[in-house]
Amino acid sequence: MDFTDEQLERYSRHIILKNVGVEGQEKICRGRVLIIGAGGLGSPAALYLAAAGVGVIGLVDGDVVDRTNLQRQVIHFTPDLGLPKVESAAAKIRRLNPDVRVHTYHTLALAHNIAGLIKDYDFIIDATDNFPAKFLINDACVLGGKPFSHGGILRFDGQAMTYVPGAACYRCVFTAPPPKDLVPTCAQAGVLGAVAGMLGAIQAAEALKYLTGIGEMLTNRLLIFDALAMNFRTVKMRRNANCPLCGREPRITGLADEARPVCDLKNAKH
Repeated sequence: MDFTDEQLERYSRHIILKNVGVEGQEKICRGRVLIIGAGGLGSPAALYLAAAGVGVIGLVDGDVVDRTNLQRQVIHFTPDLGLPKVESAAAKIRRLNPDVRVHTYHTLALAHNIAGLIKDYDFIIDATDNFPAKFLINDACVLGGKPFSHGGILRFDGQAMTYVPGAACYRCVFTAPPPKDLVPTCAQAGVLGAVAGMLGAIQAAEALKYLTGIGEMLTNRLLIFDALAMNFRTVKMRRNANCPLCGREPRITGLADEARPVCDLKNAKH
């Protein structure tokens, strides 16, 4: 592709990077990334991917902006209260970088529609806030052969891993969602707003590395950090031969919805 002078200036800090260059920026500009969840993790991920010039960004979220979101969901502003999150986020992306095409899906990702949502994208970012959604995204991406970044936050803690076909999947580590009410939600336990920014930026970096083919991704590794102590560590993983989804004798061969949690603090959202 032929970059305009304006684009060369906009993306100059990528282009001068030894491992990116013009070829890498072209790959970014041709890339298609779907972000499922336009909240705490999806906000920074969307902003960084838009700034980087990702060609198409898809946003999936069935929620609207409420006041409790503003403490960490940095793509939404006070005047956006009551707007669908996907429309609020899309407006900021377009203002940040008019090169980027934005597709919005004001809906939840569910078993009946997720395969259609992910099929036209190169990389998926799981920016959701509940275990049923995370397992559904994992299952859909594994069955559909789609790479994705998992992320989760609570209080001062975050974790991330990346799946590509052939690597360990989320179910290789966490076989099934925990029992209801065993793990509190962010609405129940709280979350430091900046932690969402830290993890969302990590997920954006994973997407950009995948699109450009550079670096070492978080495959077969779980990154865990504690922002209170500012301590980061990675746990090595390997594909589980007994995984119910990608093991030798898979028991999960289709997609199904599981009950989603209901927040008990003024319906506050992650």
